[in-house]
Amino acid sequence: MSELFTVVIPARFESARLPGKVLADIHGKSMIQRVIEAAQKSDAHEIVVATDDRRVLATVEDLGISAVMTSIEHASGSDRIAEVCEKRNWDDQMVIVNVQGDEPAMPPVLINQVAKLLMVHGVASMATLSTPMLSQEEMQDPSMVKVVTDVDGTALYFSRAPIPWKRSETSAVLDSTGYSAARRHLGIYAYRSGYIRQFSARQPCPLESLERLEQLRALWHGERIVCAEAEVTPLPGVDTLDDLEKMREFFASSQTDN
Repeated sequence: MSELFTVVIPARFESARLPGKVLADIHGKSMIQRVIEAAQKSDAHEIVVATDDRRVLATVEDLGISAVMTSIEHASGSDRIAEVCEKRNWDDQMVIVNVQGDEPAMPPVLINQVAKLLMVHGVASMATLSTPMLSQEEMQDPSMVKVVTDVDGTALYFSRAPIPWKRSETSAVLDSTGYSAARRHLGIYAYRSGYIRQFSARQPCPLESLERLEQLRALWHGERIVCAEAEVTPLPGVDTLDDLEKMREFFASSQTDN
């Protein structure tokens, strides 16, 4: 079994909450450069950026990294990656890790972990990671996606709602026993080229449209998503201007130029 994998970074320019964030400066480097540099520290044998904007394309190519122009019509990063698979004519068994373009502090160890997780679970369609939920605020926050798995780590459901819910709770306040069983889903995925093309060809399912979570499309069709605990806990990605300022502070305070 080959242990080679490719990182594809979807980098959409027109983000709803923070347009142009992939080119935002983070302590002297663009966000997309920071994401690329994290991926370069992983074991990936190739890194490709999938974008819909000529400015991002030029920035990435100036860094000596391969970039592919994709449609502006894609609803998700996975759809953008599926187009790259088609254009590159990648083998169906090629393992791809989807590293979000707004995750400049993604630990390289997690990129390796999710790739290997898929490789050892041959029947899984997708692999992903989670971390413990650390507070009742996180549990209630709809931007913190929750995942519930079975005993083998197979995902049962993903939601923006606080799941699992402690039945005895009668108020909106959860004690530690109410959120300790919950898991925060990390937005990093591994899948094979053939599967992601199949996934993208399907219409969004009703649950996906309600929750705005594309992984529910896979569960809707009865496919297996294997989920493991992340070896380290990453910083949150950049969705808002406040997130961007926190990321700038992180890199400014780092001991090395990350």
